[in-house]
Amino acid sequence: MKTLSSLLVYSLGTTAFLAFLVLTSYTDPKDEPEAAPQAPRLEHVQQVQMPKIPDSLSFAGEAVPIQDMDMRERFDREQLSICFRHSATIHSMKLANRYFPMMEEVLKKNGVPDDFKYLAVTESNLLNATSPAGAKGIWQFMPATARMYGLEVNKEVDERLNFYLVTEAACKLLKRLKNKFGSWTLAAAAYNCGEGRVQERQRAQGGTAYYELELPAETMRYLPRIFATKCILGDPESYGFYYEQEDLYPAFPDYRLVTVNGPTNWASFCKEQGLSYRTLKLHNPWILRSKLTNAKRKSYTVRLPKG
Repeated sequence: MKTLSSLLVYSLGTTAFLAFLVLTSYTDPKDEPEAAPQAPRLEHVQQVQMPKIPDSLSFAGEAVPIQDMDMRERFDREQLSICFRHSATIHSMKLANRYFPMMEEVLKKNGVPDDFKYLAVTESNLLNATSPAGAKGIWQFMPATARMYGLEVNKEVDERLNFYLVTEAACKLLKRLKNKFGSWTLAAAAYNCGEGRVQERQRAQGGTAYYELELPAETMRYLPRIFATKCILGDPESYGFYYEQEDLYPAFPDYRLVTVNGPTNWASFCKEQGLSYRTLKLHNPWILRSKLTNAKRKSYTVRLPKG
């Protein structure tokens, strides 16, 4: 009997406790915090549109056989690479606003097709880069080639980094290659792999045109890359690149030209001219050391921003 009473008391106590929990845990819906907004559900992580291959294409006034399967696929490979390597491509677009106007002027003056500015982009992305082989500057001249075209290369001065002088030298080289091979396309190929190698492949393979030859792997990609660079930088919006003029790097400033024809301490020179050493180097990267020996009393033109 006592056991039954105890069970009854225990059951009533448990029921009362559970009822208390239910009542105290009730919250008015009005008092509940609002749920955090949920991000919209995406059907795809990203959407990628394939760039179209142009129906026709030319380089330096010479037709590119873009309908040929081999050339079409080689072009497409380079086009895809440039399109989706966003940082380097956008940086080249920014720099092109600075370098192209002067480059176009020099190319035109020397009778070299305007399309060769895209060769410079392919060579260096318009940076004063140095290759593992030792080529340097925007036009990537080797030391021996630079000296052949009148550029000074030593421990104190490297005129491959003088944008004005090296662009003139590149024009002379390209014109000579065009005269030798009879084609601007072959001139560009020889610029990359050397005229001797192009001649050797022509003799061995019995072909004359660039599109008939099996050249070194780098050169086989080189021309299609120039073609793709021309298409993308020439019409960036068609490839999904949008920018305002203010996004681009400004053109070169107006310069005052100062001639130096003797030994020079560049730090002292900067003090005399009222500018920083950094400013001197920024506009004259061909100056390599803080002092110029200049035993031969050569004249150098130094570009300094006006104002």
